[in-house]
Amino acid sequence: MRHRIPLPDELGHHFTLRQAEAAGIGRHRASARDLERPFHGVRSITAPATPLQRVAALAPRLRQGQLIGGETAMRMWGCPHPGLWDIDDPLIVVVTTGSARIRSRGIIGRRLADGRARTWHIGDIPIVDPVTALFMCAGALSSDEIVVAIDALITASDNYPGLRTGRPRLTVTDIEHHLRLWGRFPGSRRVRDALPRARDGVESPKETETRLLIVDGGFPEPEVQYEIREGGRLVARTDLAYPDLRITIEYEGDGHRTSRTQWRRDIQRQRELEDLGWIVIRVTQLDLAERGRSLLDRIRRAIASR
Repeated sequence: MRHRIPLPDELGHHFTLRQAEAAGIGRHRASARDLERPFHGVRSITAPATPLQRVAALAPRLRQGQLIGGETAMRMWGCPHPGLWDIDDPLIVVVTTGSARIRSRGIIGRRLADGRARTWHIGDIPIVDPVTALFMCAGALSSDEIVVAIDALITASDNYPGLRTGRPRLTVTDIEHHLRLWGRFPGSRRVRDALPRARDGVESPKETETRLLIVDGGFPEPEVQYEIREGGRLVARTDLAYPDLRITIEYEGDGHRTSRTQWRRDIQRQRELEDLGWIVIRVTQLDLAERGRSLLDRIRRAIASR
């Protein structure tokens, strides 16, 4: 049985043929069948099993000035984007105007004017800043989807699902500055119109969707992440609330259903709020899917009862 030449540790899990040659690995070894070929000129110890691993496999091939951008960057930052991130989705790579776009199967090259993108790194992966990622996608997003994304970008919450830790902290003012820098681009008007609708402190995309659904249904905007206290004690921090009417609106994700501990805690919390005179309205994905007809009816009846 023929033994393969071991690869030096400094090559890492993914590497280019040029990097292999510099480490003393010949073309014959780099082309052996025990190595995967996720992209032209790239070798991997094992095949990427997730979209993020696929981006990591591409990273060694990226040259100076080539950055992950667009939808791929939004996904990597954990910023909400419609649909699921599939491992076969094309990866978006950005270069500055005048530079050659990267050309390879499974990669879409796009150009950006100098100064529009700020370079960040997630591990060894060079990536555009989150605002640039959003702006690159804005032309394909609806107004509500842009509000959801902005809520995620500006939240100070540490438990927003999927958001990457260590991301740049942003404000509406930061996004307005980016808008002035970019000028007009596909979707720029929707971004500009979305900014007054964005709210800080949101803790999930569904919370934003619920708030927008309620406002679009003709109701006053509820307060976000309202703290209910009794005698100085924090009873609950609710997703949405009408404090003057003592009505709270809570989105129930799958985690509330599948976790026995969370399910029991939710019931106990609801009973305590109701004992204090609050009306608790629980919202599920079905409510959002049907555009909130039954939800809006429940809110209407709750307001009328006050």
